[in-house]
Amino acid sequence: MDFSFTEEQKMIKDAVRDFMKKECPSDLIREVEQDDKGYSRELWRKMAELGWLGLIFPVEYGGSGGDEIGLVVLLEEIGRYLAPVPFLQTIILGGLSILYAGNEEHKREFLPKISNGELILTMALTERDLSYDATGINVRAIRKGKNFLINGAKLFVPYANIADYIVCATRTKDVKKKENGVTLFLIDGKNPGVSCTELITMAFDKQYEVVFEQAKISEGNMVGGYGKGWEIIKRVLEQATIAQCALMIGGAEMVLEMAVAYAKKRTQFGHPIGSYQAIQHRCANMKIDLDGARFATYESAWRLDRGLPCTKEISVAKAWVNQSYNRICANGHQIFGGTGLMKEHDMQLYSRRGKAAEFLWGDTSFHREIVAQQLGI
Repeated sequence: MDFSFTEEQKMIKDAVRDFMKKECPSDLIREVEQDDKGYSRELWRKMAELGWLGLIFPVEYGGSGGDEIGLVVLLEEIGRYLAPVPFLQTIILGGLSILYAGNEEHKREFLPKISNGELILTMALTERDLSYDATGINVRAIRKGKNFLINGAKLFVPYANIADYIVCATRTKDVKKKENGVTLFLIDGKNPGVSCTELITMAFDKQYEVVFEQAKISEGNMVGGYGKGWEIIKRVLEQATIAQCALMIGGAEMVLEMAVAYAKKRTQFGHPIGSYQAIQHRCANMKIDLDGARFATYESAWRLDRGLPCTKEISVAKAWVNQSYNRICANGHQIFGGTGLMKEHDMQLYSRRGKAAEFLWGDTSFHREIVAQQLGI
């Protein structure tokens, strides 16, 4: 493996960082936290104009045909500035579901509109038990002629309030092997049978309970075929997990840089606090955690790009990133002291999001179980 960036990847990294530094100050994050929409429409529009929303899609569907490493590079910089945009939800959960399993009509209708910022999508997956396996999918879709009626509730659906379409995982068959009874549907967010209620979280990241009451869906809105949804979900969740790791790495790097800069200028007893071993070792531990997280994430992305087995590597990455990001934030708080807990300080923005991100697409225990299974135990 060669972790050095290509010229194109360097250009992506530099361009996104310069753009985010200018267009996404921390004041914008605080402003959006209080906004009912939960995202910056202007920032989203500008990202679309720059072509970043279509980076991973093929050229024939309005994208630029980029690779997985390029996407990780882009997401790191988005995470570095906590950009308040529904990128992972729209591009990964929604767009890649359509790319992987949608029919040709779906691809040509939706993917160009996603790439140019016209459409926002999300996925409704988890329910009451908050599991990321097929046994947790119990929202029912019952066939009625050429339509389906969907009933039940989904929890922690990101950006459901603004989504033009929701990719919903439903139970269409009761079979012994639960994976064989899951079907995906592309549901209009304005469907009269769909309602959503905001769930207040510590990250203020716009998570919703979505209730389906006799929501009528045409069979033409099925994604991937009847009873064949779980394989699509697994594939998309692998992408989403890597994407989440990349976002967290970007945030962790920013915390490290803020902490080191503060340690150099903050004086105590006549010396910069960075001259004391206790602070030096905290910063060193932050760097060790960051590099381990980055290497694990890039290895999984590299393997995914080349079609190599990567289930174990992805779970190793997420389990490590979950812990390392939160350790980095904890060390950052120790270095900043009480000021890092103030709302006016940026440190708390990162630590709140780090704790929330730990549980997205599987917490550490979930991914440890997968690693153990991959080891044959």
